[in-house]
Amino acid sequence: MSRNTDLLLTALAPTIWGSTYVVTTLMLPPGYPLTVAMLRALPAGILLMLWVRALPHGIWWLRVFVLGALNFSVFWALLFVAAYRLPGGVAATLGAIQPLVVIALARLLLGAPVRGLSVVAALTGLAGVALLVLTPKAALDPVGVAAGLGSAASMALGTVLSRRWQPPVSALTFTSWQLTAGGILLVPAALLAEAPLPTFTLVNVMGLAWLGLIGAALTYVLWFRGVARLEPAAVSSLGFLSPLSATVLGRAILGQSLSPLQLAGMGVVVGSVWLSQRAQRQTVPAVAPRPAALSLIFVTRGPHPVRQIYCG
Repeated sequence: MSRNTDLLLTALAPTIWGSTYVVTTLMLPPGYPLTVAMLRALPAGILLMLWVRALPHGIWWLRVFVLGALNFSVFWALLFVAAYRLPGGVAATLGAIQPLVVIALARLLLGAPVRGLSVVAALTGLAGVALLVLTPKAALDPVGVAAGLGSAASMALGTVLSRRWQPPVSALTFTSWQLTAGGILLVPAALLAEAPLPTFTLVNVMGLAWLGLIGAALTYVLWFRGVARLEPAAVSSLGFLSPLSATVLGRAILGQSLSPLQLAGMGVVVGSVWLSQRAQRQTVPAVAPRPAALSLIFVTRGPHPVRQIYCG
């Protein structure tokens, strides 16, 4: 299979993650971010495990729970702390530093080369995300900033370790293990931090099915497949497609307007992805950690929406 096909399949994941904002806003009850995250991960992971009929063994039990915590449980928990304490644009921009963290950790833990053009592409993408989501009234809260940076670092480390710890199984099996472990670890957090869920409607069930089966099971299989096949910078840049997709869907489905700065940000994001791929075109394929998961989630407190953030 060609490299372009690998890029296209991997790019589908962050593009689909961009639908999370619209689905959460229109189809799910407000005020249950951790419970929704748990219901997104755990059922999808269990279904995949029933499909592959394979369990971890030996040291992989510990590694899978470490990866599940880093890639899902800790990442999502810190992300929602940041979302509640920061304007959504600030939280999203903090999360967008993850490709840079991934490049640094890949160099430290995997020996992957750091190319100047790849760093420039990551910085360009960060600027594009800032143009898309930041507002002039953005304010900073120290705890929120720490949580936002911690969430980016958690997934960055989980991404690099996912590449370092490659079990002798398919991407489908590896994804099922991590989703299940991450979902299990989210259960006590959801039970302790949030009220019981209301009775679900058919629309709620359809929304969770999309987020779990498509937005988690399918996309993370594609993503971990890309992690195993593509270069770090090439995969990292694809994560910027998620806020771009979320912005386009928000305009098309929710009727949200786009300012000139947002339009400019869209162009910058596309340019950063192209620049990163150009930087890797003449290089030998190396390791490929996963970038920031940047799908847009709408976080609420009570009946009224108060935050927009980007996450996988």
